[in-house]
Amino acid sequence: MKLRDQALAWLAQDPDPETRAELESLLDDPAALTDRFGAKLEFGTAGLRGELGAGPNRMNRVTVMRAAAGLAAVLGPGKHVVIGYDARHKSDIFARDTAAVLAGAGLRASLLPEPLPTPVLAFAVRHLGADAGVTVTASHNPPRDNGYKVYWGDGSQIVPPVDGWISAAIDAAAPVGSLPLGEGEVLDATVVEAYLAALAELPLGEARDLRVAYTPMHGVGHRTLVSAFRGTGFDEPATVAEQRDPDPDFPTVAFPNPEEPGAMDLALDLAAKIEADLVLANDPDADRCAVGVPLAGGGFRMLTGDEVGALLGEHVIAHTRGDRLVATTIVSSTLLGKIADAHGVRYAETLTGFKWIMRAGEGLVYGYEEALGHSVGGEHGLPVHDKDGIGAALTVAGIAATAKRAGRTLLDLLDEQARRYGLHATSQLSFRVADLALIGGAMARLRATPPATLGGRTVESWDDLAAGEGGLPPTDGLRYHLAGGARVVVRPSGTEPKLKCYLEVVVPVTGEVADARAEAAADLETLKADLRSVLAL
Repeated sequence: MKLRDQALAWLAQDPDPETRAELESLLDDPAALTDRFGAKLEFGTAGLRGELGAGPNRMNRVTVMRAAAGLAAVLGPGKHVVIGYDARHKSDIFARDTAAVLAGAGLRASLLPEPLPTPVLAFAVRHLGADAGVTVTASHNPPRDNGYKVYWGDGSQIVPPVDGWISAAIDAAAPVGSLPLGEGEVLDATVVEAYLAALAELPLGEARDLRVAYTPMHGVGHRTLVSAFRGTGFDEPATVAEQRDPDPDFPTVAFPNPEEPGAMDLALDLAAKIEADLVLANDPDADRCAVGVPLAGGGFRMLTGDEVGALLGEHVIAHTRGDRLVATTIVSSTLLGKIADAHGVRYAETLTGFKWIMRAGEGLVYGYEEALGHSVGGEHGLPVHDKDGIGAALTVAGIAATAKRAGRTLLDLLDEQARRYGLHATSQLSFRVADLALIGGAMARLRATPPATLGGRTVESWDDLAAGEGGLPPTDGLRYHLAGGARVVVRPSGTEPKLKCYLEVVVPVTGEVADARAEAAADLETLKADLRSVLAL
């Protein structure tokens, strides 16, 4: 079928007047039609994510309703699905469309009562005993994007082969105009109250004297985080006024991601103004948590995801009992494994993504990935089987308040870990390309001719992760173990045209921790320079 004919067929089933008008204006624009109809958004373990607009290569009501039809076909009538959504453009519409399609197919569809953090949806799936969950969000993507993630009955994101089943069912779905539609139910606030009650059971300690500056980054985190703090005895954080309320255009930031340069500027300005003890940020759907701390000489420093992971991991281990497991990913710091070993706790490494962390094994009480994602548990296990920026923020506040009561800071705790386990410093190096073949070529060269040294360190061994190293599912990646405990992981990004390198060096602390940090920073820069040369990108 010609692209114009595909577009006309799409128009015939599109219920959205906005995307119909867009497509009608493009019918005689071959380049625009090729962009929208020459490919389609592929449903995978992360669901769907893309730019809003008309056609199968965009996020729109037709794409979403077909995804819901595919999910309904896989689950079958009588099953229960909980649906959540953030405050992005059309998230509420996509959520209602999903409920209508599911209900029309004979399933029970329950909508969360308002735009809420993604971890509330993940919690609700298990809390309500549902068979699956859907959340409409594009997390910290640009304003014109939206997405669609599916959770299974265990409250975690789907993994193969479930994604393949749903993808095949989407391809087989009827035109949306012929889909029977029903009406879903809207849940009340009790599901949010249950989530907050579960967070109150986390190991927060007793200290509550803490001055916090916070930003929800124009997303949906503010109300839920404030309720979590108030409900556990903390004072309400001071919130960046310009970023407090949901705004799908994210007007004060170039990208609504706490890791992006400049995104934390307003929060850090507020922290300086109120002389905060702690800076906290969520991304727009509040499944990630960023942490900043004051420096002794003035100013603030944002902690890395690995530094927060080490603090939370040791804290959870120290406040839980029995046979338990902590986990992180192959690209995160190796420090958590050393902490676990010192405490006699089981440790696991998984592929990147919380869908794998949550399947690390029985007894999981804490999991994290370096990209600011944490799932914090306590004596009752994990309340959320996905990353939870609200629970992480609350627990970090508890750690900071306890440290403050003792006259210490989070930086003091990090220095103690460095003395005990060695200073573990991590960094990333990314190469964005216009031609994906360049990434494939770089990976092929590395496999054919493995480097003997990197950053002046001998490469003692290397793993081709495509072979399913260590019992992990195969993935396109290479891991190099260097002298002195250093490590480099190289892998293509799963979502962007990038080759990513994850670097770690370990420096024994024999004198001042600050000296070890300076040495580690220099070592990381040497590694980066060498990798730029080796990869030739």
